[in-house]
Amino acid sequence: MRNSMLTLILSGILTATPALADWTLDPARSHLTFVSIKANDVAEVNTFGKMAGTLDAEGQATVTLLLDSVETLIPIRDERMREFLFETTNYREAVLTARIDPKLIAEMAVGDITQINAEGSLSLHGQVQPMTLLMQAAKLNASTVMVASIKPPIIDAAKFGMSDGVEKLREIAGLASISKAVPVTFVITFVDTPAAP
Repeated sequence: MRNSMLTLILSGILTATPALADWTLDPARSHLTFVSIKANDVAEVNTFGKMAGTLDAEGQATVTLLLDSVETLIPIRDERMREFLFETTNYREAVLTARIDPKLIAEMAVGDITQINAEGSLSLHGQVQPMTLLMQAAKLNASTVMVASIKPPIIDAAKFGMSDGVEKLREIAGLASISKAVPVTFVITFVDTPAAP
């Protein structure tokens, strides 16, 4: 009798607990941009054309940007950023990782919107720096979650050993200044990855 009661209780707990899924970034519905400031007050929006990522059942999120895919809408500037700023011959990727409470996603119903605070890190140009992310997640349907930045993190080139690259770009362009710190915004869409049969 006792074993039967225990089995019943455990069965109820497992039934009530949402299943934790693995999620994969959908590049067609995901975007990351950074705003550079030159000549004191000229702002330019830049992005990356290629990214990939996952959010696993333990809440570990990883987003990888291919630095060769930087897009500024000016081809020669793209080339200079690849060569002098990102140095993509040696550093091909930037990787953002963050730890999210998996229940926050698993317990969301379709249409729900929730705020997420996550501690993470950014690996860029051979350096790793901690980051705190303030985001908003929305459950679009049973297999789609969209995560967007609420407070854009500020990326400081100096902390990633990229000051010389910024200075080189400034010299080539003949500018009085280029900001070393840039705000980053993102909208990342994750889709549920079907379990292997």
